[in-house]
Amino acid sequence: MGLSDLFGLFGGGGSFKKHVERASDRRAQALDRMASIEFLVADGSPEAVAALLKRFRFHIDPSITDEEEMDRAFRGIVALGEDALEPIRRYARSAENLVWPLKMLDEMLEEESYIGEILDILSHFDTDYERDPQRKIDLLSLLEEHADARIAEAASRFLEDANETVRFHAAGAVLHQADEAATREPLLAHLVKEESVRIRNRILDGFAGLGWGVQGQRAEVEKLLPKGYAIDRAGLVKVPVRGK
Repeated sequence: MGLSDLFGLFGGGGSFKKHVERASDRRAQALDRMASIEFLVADGSPEAVAALLKRFRFHIDPSITDEEEMDRAFRGIVALGEDALEPIRRYARSAENLVWPLKMLDEMLEEESYIGEILDILSHFDTDYERDPQRKIDLLSLLEEHADARIAEAASRFLEDANETVRFHAAGAVLHQADEAATREPLLAHLVKEESVRIRNRILDGFAGLGWGVQGQRAEVEKLLPKGYAIDRAGLVKVPVRGK
């Protein structure tokens, strides 16, 4: 008995194509859509995974049904392990929202491999103007939470991004690596030409926290110091005491 025959016993029968279409149809009946999700999870092929991933492109009411369907698709994909990786990669490169594919990769992979996947997705973006830069923001925000020798170089490129929020999180990701030899001078060079006050402050706060000096750019840095900031004799950044 094939999968189509098996699911036919429970009202979920039909061709593979039908289940692919129904699993990603927000107008389908909830019971029918869930039956198709179950069918595709049981199938486990790359084509089935690609179809399941389309379920994450929309939301339905009631929210509890939406959560149940997404959770079932999520758990089904994650359980496939390595066999699901390539469909997830393809989906992530074009998805409008990266939250779910990144959650899947996080659960499926060890830290080093997970970071590698994030960096691979990020490598497909450029620094030009983008109407909705949220995907870049999400990726760089994640990198702010991890330390890996590959992150500083990958994130530094986005210090030149057209979007201010992207640059803000790029600076955070670079600073989080605490790699003075590789990143102190590039960050200083960016600091003195950056127009955003909050990005300047973020870099200055990062330097203060890391104990890095501004040697080589002291005069330029002093010209743009916000109120309360200072450079001491050793060239270290001193930030104002906040909350008082």
